[in-house]
Parts: sequence; C-alpha cells; structure tokens
Amino acid sequence: MAEAGSLPTGFGELEVLAVGVVLLVEALAGLSLNSLTILSFCTSPELRTPSHLLVLSLALADSGVSLNALTGATASLLRRWPYGSDGCQAHGFQGFAAALASICSSAAVAWGRYHHYCTRSRLAWSTAVSLVLFVWLSSAFWAALPLLGWGHYDYEPLGTCCSLGYPRGDRNSTSFLFVMAFFNFLLPLFITLTSYRLMEQKLGRTGPPQVNTTLPARTLLLGWGPYALLHLCAALAGTALMPPRLQLVPALIAKMVPTVNAVNYALGSGIWQHLSLQRSGWDSAQRAARVLR
Repeated sequence: MAEAGSLPTGFGELEVLAVGVVLLVEALAGLSLNSLTILSFCTSPELRTPSHLLVLSLALADSGVSLNALTGATASLLRRWPYGSDGCQAHGFQGFAAALASICSSAAVAWGRYHHYCTRSRLAWSTAVSLVLFVWLSSAFWAALPLLGWGHYDYEPLGTCCSLGYPRGDRNSTSFLFVMAFFNFLLPLFITLTSYRLMEQKLGRTGPPQVNTTLPARTLLLGWGPYALLHLCAALAGTALMPPRLQLVPALIAKMVPTVNAVNYALGSGIWQHLSLQRSGWDSAQRAARVLR
C-alpha cells in the first residue's frame, strides 16, 4: 500500500495520475449511462416487465462496479489509500459482489432472451424475480467467503484499490480461486454463449435476430476474461514474473464493462428512447396547457 506522500513501488507520478484519470472516466461513464437505464425503468411503466427486470439488475450491478472504480480513482489521484484496512476489505467485498452480479446478470439476460424469442412464451414475474434474487444472493455469498477465511482481499499493485487477492501458494486461496472461477465465470459464460447460439440457430431461419447475439458473450470474455486469467496464472506460477504495470491492465479493462453493457443492453434495446419519448410527451402537454390558458 502506498503511504501518504509517497508513490507506490514501481510506479511514477505520471503513471499513478494516468490510472486515476482512466478510472475516473470509466466510473463516470458507467454511472451516467447505467443511471439513464435505471431512470428509464423508474419513469416508464411500459418497461416494467419481467424481461426488463433482468436488464435492470444488470444496470444496478454495473453501477456498483462503476462506484467501486470511482473510489479507486479518488484514492489513485490522492496517491494513497485513505480508508484503512477495514475500508480495503469493504471495498474489495463491494467490488467483487458487484462484478459477480454483473457477470451472472448478463447470463440471466441471455437466458431470458432465449426463453422469450425461442419458446415464444412470456417470462413470468416469479421466474424473473427468482433469477434476480438468486444472482444477488449468490454474488453476496461468494463475495463474503474471503471475509470468512476462504480466499482474501488485498491491495492491488498500485496500492490504491482493493480486490480479490492473488493466491498465496496455499491450498486455501488456490482452491477458492478455481472453484469461484468455474461457478462465477465459466458457467455464466457457457450459459451466455449457449443461449445466444441457440437463438441464432432458431431465429436465423426467419431473418437476423432482433438483439445482438455476439457482443454480450464477447464482453464477458474480453472484459472479465483477462482478470480471471491473471489470477489463474498467479495461482499456477505466482506473480514474481508479472510486472506490476501488467497486473493493472485487466482491472482497467474490466472497469469498461459497465459502459459497454449500458450501450448494448439499453441503447441497443431502445430502453433510453423511452426517456426521449416521455420528454416529448411532457413538452407536448406543456404546450397544450399554454394554449388552453
């Protein structure tokens, strides 16, 4: 961890500032775009459907990832972690829970779209609510395990962010990493890939699908894959051969996922259009009221 007034070992002044600025841009972009999605759900009754509830869950999770990035950006610009060891554990838990919820929510949206487009039956509210509850309870459960002794949270190489710590060469942290990676990365990725592939096969006979069937899986793989790969490599070979600067790259890539998800799921599905339509309706109502006066 970087002490007050000193730079983290292996990093220069400009590098620390650059990381802080990148995190700040990623955090503000993710929070702004996902806030638009959440606002759309709150103000547009027609969006309050079981299928859109899954997208809302994803937007909330991605907002949590962006909020975690904002905390890291603040600490990076201060060049130190100002919240103490307890704050590090809380920061790690919050960021890990939000990341897991984002990954699993993406898989839930993929399954929901497969159910909607391929079975031609409406997704029930009970099913959607159960999926959302499972995603968040499961994410909180896995994120709490390092606090209870299976795995651990630690400072990232820059010393201004906290996340899931690298395996220490012992069976405890290594076993947690591999089990967690299977259930919270490989399995959701498999569900996402399979759901969209089946959609392509079924709907491709009648024309192109109405939703993007390639970007969600690519976002999971390219956004979270490097982070998972880094930890798996650390479990197998340690971190001695990994430059600290290289260890930062997967985390910065992962913080871009909320922005990509917002553009794909909200803009691509026309969710944000409801805000402009509602604004147009308000403007029309105000003009009509002025005419009546």
